[in-house]
Formats: sequence, structure tokens, C-alpha cells
Amino acid sequence: MTINVTPLTRSLGAKVQGLDLTLFTPDTVQQVYDLLLQYQVLFFRGQKLSPATHAALAAQFGDLHIHPIYPKVETQPEILILDTALNDLRDNALWHTDVTFIEQPPLGSILNAIQVPEYGGDTLWASSSAAYDALSPPLQQLIDGLYAEHDIQLSFPDERFSSTAEDQQKLINARQEHPPVIHPVVRVHPDTGKKGLFVTPGFTRRILGVNASESRALLDLLFAHSTRPEFCVRWQWQANDIVFWDNRITQHYACDDYRPQRRIMHRATILGDRPVGP
Repeated sequence: MTINVTPLTRSLGAKVQGLDLTLFTPDTVQQVYDLLLQYQVLFFRGQKLSPATHAALAAQFGDLHIHPIYPKVETQPEILILDTALNDLRDNALWHTDVTFIEQPPLGSILNAIQVPEYGGDTLWASSSAAYDALSPPLQQLIDGLYAEHDIQLSFPDERFSSTAEDQQKLINARQEHPPVIHPVVRVHPDTGKKGLFVTPGFTRRILGVNASESRALLDLLFAHSTRPEFCVRWQWQANDIVFWDNRITQHYACDDYRPQRRIMHRATILGDRPVGP
């Protein structure tokens, strides 16, 4: 089997051809993981995965997370459903790193395009390491020692996720089970040793050890800097595309520019380790 890898930008992203993701072997898993470490986001066209195969593929890389709020495939609860007919997906139209509201955020996510609109609905990813490397040394030195609070409520507010009594109770339970957690502002990747910014508008509420105005100013600066176009790759979806990203060193944004068309994605989320700072 010949694998062809085409880099998409200088900072991150590569299109991988020549792999059938339904026929994974230990060698295939290691090859894909090595490519993930190198390119941070991998794109595969023409892969038709059932929910069971999707979950089995993701499980090759670690234990799977079950999301506390989004609907799941009934027969495969490790696969969450992102469907504009079922979900309020405006939280995805926001730069975020998945599920940083838990102590051990995901290693990565594997997203399967089930139904895509005729136009719009692209997703962007940004390299957190490219963003960190582009900061001035004095600013790097400042943020290397800082920590921040991550809170589930930022992306899952009452007004959008409590439309029914059942939804409201689910949200209450999720908040009780997931109180705010503290992570370093700069995360050291456990495999590559690269430093990356680990704060996003989706879940980062405040920086600790500074006053409120300083925290806001620092976060606004880092949010704006980390998503500059030169740190990003943009993907135009086709049905049966698979994208695998390293959640430890990227963030992403799903463009909400296609309604009233419908968009359906399935996501498997692979649990990771506790973030460590410099």
C-alpha cells in the first residue's frame, strides 16, 4: 500500500491518500499517529465509515470520551452527532479546542462527514505551536508560567441548551459533573515537546494570578494572535471525508455560513492526558 502525503500549509495540515481507514492494522495506526504528530491535522477523502468502524478506528489511539450534552448514535454512544437539525451548533462557530473543561482533555478527535451542504460549512484549524513560536521571547517568558480556568458554561449556556426540561436537567448534570478546571496557558506536547497556546474563546474564562482587566487583555491578545491566517488551514468538506486532528496542539472553527442547508457530522473523541506547562 502506497501512502501519499500532501502538506497543505507551512504551519499544519496534510492530505493523506492511499489508506483505507476501515482496514487498520498496528502498522497503519502507527503510521497515522506519526503523521499526526508531524502535521497536526490529517485529511482523508472517500472514506465510508459506519459508526462502529469509526469508533473502532478511534479506539486504536486511546479510550473514547462520551460527551455529556450532545446527542449520540444510539447503538454507538462514543460517536456524538453534530447535526443542524438536532443541535444548536453556534458554539462550533467559535475557536475552541475540544473538551478542555475536563482534567485530561482529549488527545484528538476524528470527524466523519455524513452530510455536507452544497456550499459553505468549511472548518478551519489553527496550529497552537506555530502561534506560540511567533510570539516575542518576552511574551513567551511571561505566559510560560501562567495558568487559566476552563469552564463548560462558556460554550453551553442556558439560553441555547435548556429549551426543554430534559435538556435543562442534562445541562445541570453536566455542570455538576464538570466544574471549572485549571490548565497551563502554554502546554508542552507530551510526544513532540513542542510548546503551544492552550487557551481558546470556547472554554477559557480567565487567567489566574492577574486582575480581571489584565486577564481580559492577555486573553484577547492571545485569542487574536493564535488564529492569524498564516497559522491556519481551511478544509472544504465532501461527504465521506475523515479529518483527524491533534487536540493537544490545535484549535478549530466550524463556519456557520450554510443555513438553512443541513450539515451532519459524527465525531469520535479520544481521551488524552493532563496538560503540563513548560
